Amino acid sequence: MTTPLAVATTYFEALEVGDFVTVAAQFADDVVWHQPGGNQFSGVHRGSEAVGAMIGGMMSVSEGTFSLKRSAPLMVNGDVVAAPVHWTGKRSGAEMDGAGIDVMRVAGGKVVEVWLFTADPAEEDTFWGRG
Repeated sequence: MTTPLAVATTYFEALEVGDFVTVAAQFADDVVWHQPGGNQFSGVHRGSEAVGAMIGGMMSVSEGTFSLKRSAPLMVNGDVVAAPVHWTGKRSGAEMDGAGIDVMRVAGGKVVEVWLFTADPAEEDTFWGRG
């Protein structure tokens, strides 16, 4: 069986190089994603299709520049993995440079739930556009 650390490592390695097929393969079909803030992507997204559409929307709004990287080692507590992250994005007339924590729960070798935390929700809301 694949460990939570292995699943999270595969997810972040794929995300960091823009391999969205591998990213999507890490999600359970009924994944639940909690996106912070008050922007167009905020809220709870249910199901791998909804999460994929959200990520695709972020790539579209950021004109393909959205990038997220781990800023410290992954930390594991049972089936939960925490990842300190740093992200950037640019689009016409705006730039974003943020920090946060991504927390994911892994079960059965798949990511089943994700909670994102951001250090500056106002910056993200401005960049992504109000919801």
